[in-house]
Amino acid sequence: MKLITFLYNSEEIVGVITPDGQKAVPCSELGVNYPDMETLAAHISDEELCVMKERLSEFTGGISLTEVKILAPVPRPSRDIICLGVNFKDHAEESVGVMGAEYGGERKYPIYFAKHVNEAVPCGDYINGHFDIVTELDYEAEMAFIVRKDAVNVKAENAGEYVFGYTIMNDVSARCIQMRHKQWFRGKSFDGFAPMGPCLVTADEFEFPPKLDISCKVNGELRQKSNTALYIHNIPYAIEELSSGMVIKAGTIISMGTPGGVGMGFKPPKYLKSGDVIECEVQGIGKLVNEVK
Repeated sequence: MKLITFLYNSEEIVGVITPDGQKAVPCSELGVNYPDMETLAAHISDEELCVMKERLSEFTGGISLTEVKILAPVPRPSRDIICLGVNFKDHAEESVGVMGAEYGGERKYPIYFAKHVNEAVPCGDYINGHFDIVTELDYEAEMAFIVRKDAVNVKAENAGEYVFGYTIMNDVSARCIQMRHKQWFRGKSFDGFAPMGPCLVTADEFEFPPKLDISCKVNGELRQKSNTALYIHNIPYAIEELSSGMVIKAGTIISMGTPGGVGMGFKPPKYLKSGDVIECEVQGIGKLVNEVK
């Protein structure tokens, strides 16, 4: 199922997109009632998911998508997003020229960093480029997932039990700030630097771990093209390692990294400017499209 958070009559509603892709159905009309997507992901049972699927297959109502505003699936994450950096070989190779030789070659251990998000940007809304302080604005198409139950000392072979669903995130980055501080938190956490959506696809729609095409276009030019099967460190690895020594709380969002083709990797670099349109796509999830302002 494709779950969404949408705005209708000034009310934020958690819902599902109908199989024909034309309507939004509030989860409450399918027998499941949670106040927001993060709560739903952390508490919904397998039985409730089955009920929703069965009722959706027979449902004839719904609200036309032309009458609602689709928000990010988790508009205001309660925790920082956990991100994996330089998690594709081609992105590691292109990063050497900007970030240093230590980012190339074999990556024995992942790079983890936190991305603070006050409010995730929905598909169709603007990305604030903060051009008063940012001179090197970059894009990163990524697939992210939401943890469905508290993860503690999880083994890789059981990791699939902890994934509720998948979405798309554009890990917008201010390279000038990122490099200046020698760490990544601030340069990736400005307001508006986390476009997310357009939906959250439940994990049962894909094999685990998912092997999905991922791409990014800027103003129609294909910049990134890869597959999530090519992660250096995959989802089972990340869940096992992260849950060793700390609890990964249900509802946490983990973003798995971007392939090669980001702006800083070109010679000369192709950084974003006002008016640029970024289209991030992941197979089976959809397209996340935003314009820079």
